[in-house]
Amino acid sequence: MKKWNMVIDCARCHDCNNCFLADKDEFVGNDFPPYSVAQPWSGHRWMNIERKERGQYPIVQTGYLPKPCLHCADAPCIDGSPAGTIYRREDGLVIIDPEKAKGHPEIVGTCPYGAIYWNAEADVAQKCTGCAHLIDQGWTETRCSQVCPTNAIKVVFADDAEWAALIQKEELRAHREELRTNPRVMYKNLHKWDKVFASGSVAFKDTDDCADGAAVTVSIDGATAGEGVVNNYGEFVVDRLEPGKSYTVRISADGYKAVERTVTLRESLNLGLVMLEKA
Repeated sequence: MKKWNMVIDCARCHDCNNCFLADKDEFVGNDFPPYSVAQPWSGHRWMNIERKERGQYPIVQTGYLPKPCLHCADAPCIDGSPAGTIYRREDGLVIIDPEKAKGHPEIVGTCPYGAIYWNAEADVAQKCTGCAHLIDQGWTETRCSQVCPTNAIKVVFADDAEWAALIQKEELRAHREELRTNPRVMYKNLHKWDKVFASGSVAFKDTDDCADGAAVTVSIDGATAGEGVVNNYGEFVVDRLEPGKSYTVRISADGYKAVERTVTLRESLNLGLVMLEKA
């Protein structure tokens, strides 16, 4: 059967928070039995957007991670909560039963992603429902995907084979893959959140011009890990590198001596200004 899945593109998210506001508009003050009671006015972020800076001045990027419940196929919350309080629908959506889960605050701690919140007034744990009540009415979008102006959030209804093929084709990845929860929310361009980059500025010493077109190769243990080209502003960025690893950055241009720098990328790094001398 076709199951509920979601693709979030980190490269398209601009942190506008339309998704967060749409979620509030839908769930604050509204009960949707048998899936949820009203979300409280504050304290809950069923669609949360985490953010961080990458790099150092003047080459700085921002990384955004929209994070709803991931509706895991191997959900720790189901395994770690009292029997019957959390269940999985046939379409894959993971639901906290708002009646059976009452009086069980320990449910909040069962999610390793921090996607479950406690509603003290209703005495129940709550989270994103995947807009199950709307899906039951025939909707093909969630409120968050419906309002996203950059199409960073997309709902995909697909059987398991189709979903697996899309994951491979689009190079989708799971957030915190090491948890092995098999989430139904997968990410595109997740490197903007969990990988690092090497960057810098490059100029020709004899002319003081930007080294437009100079080649940049980043390698580890003799194997190429990434490549880039200096742009007409004299800057380069080589992304998708593993944090905590030591890399050799080589910058070369015809007629000039190549420059090599060895760096450990504990975070995204700006190497500063590199001057290329005539060969």
